[in-house]
Amino acid sequence: MAEHTRSSITIDAAPAEVMDVIADFARYPEWTGEVKEAEVVSTDEHGRAQQVRLLLDAGAIKDEHTLGYEWPAPGEVRWSLVKSQMLRALDGAYLLKPLDGGARTEVTYQLTVDVKIPMLGMIKRKAEKVIIDRALDGLKKRVESGAATGKA
Repeated sequence: MAEHTRSSITIDAAPAEVMDVIADFARYPEWTGEVKEAEVVSTDEHGRAQQVRLLLDAGAIKDEHTLGYEWPAPGEVRWSLVKSQMLRALDGAYLLKPLDGGARTEVTYQLTVDVKIPMLGMIKRKAEKVIIDRALDGLKKRVESGAATGKA
């Protein structure tokens, strides 16, 4: 099994509010930084994204890829790579754990990336860590600002 990178952050909001932001792919360009476009290609019987096309611009790495999503539990979403120009694999998950009776949420993000170009494992893990940290920081700011729910 491939190694993955993981990190966690605590967000001052209920898990459902955090998941609402995670599931709102059309608004990713507003808070994720590297995602310039996001389009839900297909949805499941519950209206949740099943496949999402993403256009990324992370400086040296520009890529368009499609991810397949699974929603195994209310506080969990997992994804894997369907197709990409630069990546061989992109597997990840957001795992949400309620804290303080559900008033706050611990969000754990895990990610495994495999690129088509040769890259040292140490450099790849560092890139994964940067992606995770930026995503968690952006998610925290987005949820806590109230912008996602119109509270701002």
